[in-house]
Amino acid sequence: MQIIENLKVKEKVYIEKLENGLTVMIIPKKGVQKKYIIWGTNYGSNDSSFIVPGETEVTEVPKGVAHFLEHKMFEQENGTNSLDTLTSLGVNANAYTTNNHTAYLYECTDNFYEALDEFMNYVQNPYFTDENVEKEKGIIGQEIMMYDDYPDWKVYLNALECMYHKHPVKLDITGTVETISKIDKEILYKCYNTFYNPGNMAMVICGDFEPDNIIKEIKKRLVDKNSNGEIKRVFEEEPKEIVKEKMEQNMEVSQPIYTIGIKDVPAEDKEKVKKYIAVEILLNIIVGASSELYKELYDIGNSYSTPGFEYEFDKNYAYILITGQSNNPDELYKKFKEKVGKFSKEGISKQDFERTRKMLYGEYIKEYNDVTNIARMFLSDYFKGINSFDYLEEISTINVEYLNQVLKDVFKEEKMVLSVVKN
Repeated sequence: MQIIENLKVKEKVYIEKLENGLTVMIIPKKGVQKKYIIWGTNYGSNDSSFIVPGETEVTEVPKGVAHFLEHKMFEQENGTNSLDTLTSLGVNANAYTTNNHTAYLYECTDNFYEALDEFMNYVQNPYFTDENVEKEKGIIGQEIMMYDDYPDWKVYLNALECMYHKHPVKLDITGTVETISKIDKEILYKCYNTFYNPGNMAMVICGDFEPDNIIKEIKKRLVDKNSNGEIKRVFEEEPKEIVKEKMEQNMEVSQPIYTIGIKDVPAEDKEKVKKYIAVEILLNIIVGASSELYKELYDIGNSYSTPGFEYEFDKNYAYILITGQSNNPDELYKKFKEKVGKFSKEGISKQDFERTRKMLYGEYIKEYNDVTNIARMFLSDYFKGINSFDYLEEISTINVEYLNQVLKDVFKEEKMVLSVVKN
């Protein structure tokens, strides 16, 4: 078992790759009552074109299969629903699908091992029939239509539509009513058998556990299945240019909402954590709660809340999104571009850099106070090829010169887009 320790947060992660290829990570939290487990597969909404290990032909499946599969995993052959079974044990269970992974989880203070029996059983034993697949199409179809009426979701998707020509990251994770109508049980079983293979999965457990003991308990509940080798994912080549700079949509909103997007390219493996931190520092300096731009916009009544921002990346895409409310999004967008241009020309000051880096370091440290945050972070980072401790180590290696270089490389006006939803 590999042990990685981080002295800054006084935490250890115990990593064991089992014989069947499953990676298990345990982060012990002595004396903490809450226990959290998350089991994920490196399979998300982007993966609709792939080559199954052992085959040569490309398999194409409808958009939305990963999310559809997540919904169907809880239904059991004996007529029960595993979500209901877990809830009856007093545990809080859930699941979610992202662009690059699907995860099943629960948290509890009691009945952890009783819940583990049900948890590991349903994830390893899918049950799909023509009838239950058809029934789910209606349920997910309603979910899709509900999100179509959700302004915050539409402003986000429209920004991605402005940035991406071909990459499936621009598509709704749930698919469309039309694409899910083509899903059948054979497609679900094929995707399950391809992606829900132990070699393509990882499990993270956080709480008051002895690593050797919990590993034994996991092994006892595993079905006999071997790793099936590397899955080749197929993507069309994405142009570096954006599709168009602006998209507007009319919906019922009290005030216009906006998303500013910046299309980027992913960093090299050794650079991705460092670049991510640099982008986070820059976003805080440019549009964060204590930034000059936010104060200026707030004073003239152009911004109603602190903008939210994120930097998303994976192996073949990367982008920034800045979202908020404004009575004049076009003016806000113009001022944002002006501020970026000013910083690019004059450079970020060492004082702003050091202050923001310290603040961000404090935020990273706080992540380790909660077992939920820790487990989700380690799983998501694992599928990106990152150990979550790397953020705590890399933040001290960044200097203001590197920051200013990232500013010039990433925050390019020709890569910016504006999505607006207004009345």
